[in-house]
Parts: sequence; structure tokens; C-alpha cells
Amino acid sequence: MDENEKKAKLESLPLEQMMDKAWAMLDFAYAPYSHWKVGAALLSADGRIWGGCNVENAAYGPSNCAERTAVFKAVSEGVRDFKAIVVVGGNEGKVESYCPPCGVCRQVLSEFCKPDFLVIIPKSRTDYKVKTLAELLPESFSL
Repeated sequence: MDENEKKAKLESLPLEQMMDKAWAMLDFAYAPYSHWKVGAALLSADGRIWGGCNVENAAYGPSNCAERTAVFKAVSEGVRDFKAIVVVGGNEGKVESYCPPCGVCRQVLSEFCKPDFLVIIPKSRTDYKVKTLAELLPESFSL
């Protein structure tokens, strides 16, 4: 997907509402160990926006990232068709840099999203990167 196609696709999204939801989810993040709070807003094809936040655990393994929380919420309610996600994060929830999805989240997204799925990674509401899932996870392991 070239930059013009990405831009056109981005313009069709309710980006402001997705940004609002992602930032709001920072308030619910549970990160007493890393102090790195993450919020996500996942847009399903039916227009719903699914929020997610990271939830840490002292054992680390049972922890869950914001992106996976949003995906799992939607999938657990029968939704499996997605258009885009916004991911924000920072120390104590203060967003000062880009916070792209980790490798595990990229793999989970590839299970349910097409290669042209948009991943929006803001540093602020006006400064953000837009990547396709294929750019973030080339040659993904999938069906």
C-alpha cells in the first residue's frame, strides 16, 4: 500500500474518536511494575471502537498489552473484522514518544487483521505515524 492509499484510508476513519478512546484507556491501565501505561482503540468494521489497556502482573507472563486486551474484548463478543487501531503509551501514562505494538501484539493482530490494516501510533494528537500491519510484521505467521 503506497502513502496515498494509506492517507485515503486514514481519512475514512473516525480518527478523533479513536484518539479520544486510546487516551482515555490510559486511565484504566494497571502498570505498578513498569509504570508504562498503554491505551488502545480498535475500530471494527461495524464502526464500534473497542478500548483496551495494559494489565500487568507480578509474574509478568500473565500480563496483557492494551492492543491484545482490545482484540480479545471484541473477539469474545463475536467481532473479528477490524479496520485500524490507535496505540498510545508512556511512563505513568504521559505520552511523549511513539509506542508501537510489541511483537506479540503484532502477531495477534495478524491473526484477525488483513495486511493493509492500519496501525496509528501517536506521539501527540497531531504527530503520529501510520503503518500497515504488513509493514510492522512482514511475512507474518498466519493461516
